[in-house]
Order: sequence, then structure tokens, then C-alpha cells
Amino acid sequence: MPGPQSTENVREAIDAVYRTESRRILATLIRLLGDFDLAEEALHDALASALQQWPKDGIPDNPRAWLISTGRFKAIDAMRRRSRFDASLGQIAEKLDQGETNFDNVDGVADDDLRLIFTCCHPALPADARVALTLREVCGLTTEEIARAFLTSPPTIAQRIVRAKSKIRDAGIPYVVPSTADIPERLETVMQVVYLVFNEGYSASFGENLTRADLSGEAIRLGRLVKDLLPNPEVIGLLALMLIQESRRMARVTPGGDLILMEEQDRGKWDQQMISEGSQLVEQALSAPGYGVYTIQAAIAAVHAAAKKPSETDWAQIVALYTVLYQISPTPIVELNRAVAIAMRDGPAAGLALIDAILARGDLSDYHLAHSARADLLRRSNRFSEAREAYQAALDLAKVAPERRFLERRLEQMV
Repeated sequence: MPGPQSTENVREAIDAVYRTESRRILATLIRLLGDFDLAEEALHDALASALQQWPKDGIPDNPRAWLISTGRFKAIDAMRRRSRFDASLGQIAEKLDQGETNFDNVDGVADDDLRLIFTCCHPALPADARVALTLREVCGLTTEEIARAFLTSPPTIAQRIVRAKSKIRDAGIPYVVPSTADIPERLETVMQVVYLVFNEGYSASFGENLTRADLSGEAIRLGRLVKDLLPNPEVIGLLALMLIQESRRMARVTPGGDLILMEEQDRGKWDQQMISEGSQLVEQALSAPGYGVYTIQAAIAAVHAAAKKPSETDWAQIVALYTVLYQISPTPIVELNRAVAIAMRDGPAAGLALIDAILARGDLSDYHLAHSARADLLRRSNRFSEAREAYQAALDLAKVAPERRFLERRLEQMV
């Protein structure tokens, strides 16, 4: 082990380990200790110990293994102290003390991730609790972030998470990857959660930044894990969709953090390696029966990615894909996206008629992108007064700072 380190170096090392490894460490501690709350307490205790010991002893060669081992020891020690009031804790502590002690296995860490994902998505838990618990425990979102993603209050999300943990403990839900026969009933929730995490990273629901690379990167990592476990067409399609969308990250904002629309992006900044991998996965997913909404969305993203410049975009193919997607998933947002694609194929008037019909029904009236899309088509039609009203409606609803600045600039142009 290296010699003493400065406190500053240690803090930087701990911050780096926390950013990249904390959720995986937690997953392993949950498996070892069999309790979510105890594992979280153990992780915090281990990090506190690192702050004390690493400046004196040096940063260990394998910080993740050190933190897992220390957290496990701290939890066992705490149980023994508490056994004076509850004898059963002493028995549990002894059993844990005789368990696994080697934490260097990287493959084992990946297995722990999968165990945790599928435990959080167990069908015995209510659907909303599964999603909230996975976002919190697997992905590390705060209750506030989850609440904003679900348009609800943090106390409501906190209650769902507490109840889900209690259900897992009281019902003895096993911390295992399910058998192949049992996976399908949990897979839809797993994919939903992974994509929710990706969306929050790709286009944040609030805050100063348009994107959060940590969340979209985490979603892609989880998508790869699930694909390796069960490479069915829709799982492959989901990974493809995330990769192609993520390929545009560096082109979506200016150095100052302002939003750049796809048609104005520098396509030379698109990550061609991600696009190539994603496009190959789309072809793989489409070639087998059983693909669904994620694969079709990935196919749409692949058509956009194939265009070297905006004028080369195959809007007819995109409209056709959105039509298929709407048949499978007839939601107002899919209908809106199809309307925009029709406008790009047939002209603004055609798209405006469809968007007006959506808003007239009351659908998406609180969705800022619906008003923004309508405003853009009005602008393209030289109906600037109406466009200004629509941009203002979008601005009133937008919560992300870069999107608000974009809408404000558009408003200034509508004179």
C-alpha cells in the first residue's frame, strides 16, 4: 500500500470513487448485509473511515474493495453493539462475520448490480414503488430528483421508497437475479427505469444544465448489463436508442450551456462510434421478432444520425416509423412527434393542424415542448404574432435554464 497522502489528494480520491463506484459498492453491501438501510449506513461509515485512515496509511490499491470490506466490518460491529438490546442482531452479526471476505471480483460487482436491479423491480412491489426504489438505490437519484421526474412531492416519493424497503424485508424477497422464466415479468419495469434515468441525464427535467452525463452514462451501463443477461430485441433496441441519442451530447449545447437545436448542430461533433454501435444494434433488434417501442424509437434516431446534414434527413421514413410507433403506443407525445415529422415532410401547415388538434383536446396543454413545437411551426409560417404567444406559453412551463434561455431568445426575435 502507498505511503501517507495529503488530505487534499485523499478527498479527491474519495470523491472520484464515490462518483464512479458508490452505487456498485452499495449494491454489494446490500447483498452482504441483506438490508438497504444498514448498507447505506455502512457505506457512509466506510467513507468516513477512509477520510481518517487514507491520509495516514495511503490510498489503497483497490479503493472499492477496501470500502466494501470496511463497510461490512462497521455494520457487523454496530450489530454486535446493538445486540445488548436485541439478541437476534448478535446472531445475524455472527452469520455475516462468517461470510464472504474477498471483494476484488469485478464480475461479482456487476452481478450485484443486476441482483439489486431485479430486487427493486420485483413484481410483489407496486409499480410506482419499483421505479422510485430503483432510481434511488441503483442509480443514486435524490428523492427530490425522482419527485420532479414524476411530477409529485418528495415526501410522497420518500414514503414509496420506505414502503418498498419494508416490503422487501418483511416478505423475504430474495436478493437474486431471477431465473430465465421469471425475468420477462420484471423486464418491462427494468427497461422503464433505465430509460427514465437516461432521459433525466439526456434532458434534465429541472436545473441549470440541460444534460447530466453521469445519469445517462449510468443508464447506458445498466442497459449493457441487462442486454448481456437477456439479449432480447427490445433490450437491444433500448441500448441502441440510448447510444444514438447520447452520441449528440457534445453538439447539443454551446460552451456557455445554451441549447442548440438538432438542425443547427455541428454534426462533426456527433460521436460516430456510438452511432455505429447503436445503428448495428438497431439492425439486430429489427431482424428478430419481439421488438417494440424502444426499438422503433432507436430506428428513428438512426435515421436522423445517418443524415450528414439536415436537408438529407429522410422525413418520409421518420413519419412512417412514427406511424408504426403510434399504432403500438398511441400516446399524445408520440402523436406530437409524428406531427412535427409530418410538418418537416409536408410543410408547417400540415403539422400545425395536427398539433392544434392535440392541444384542443386538452392533451399536452401543460407540456412546454408542445407549445414550443407549435411556436416553431408558426414562426416558419411567418405568423410571428401567434408564434410569440406560443413561445410565451412554452416559456411559462419550461423549468430547465438552457431551454428557458432558448425560448427567451426566440421571443426577442418575434417582432
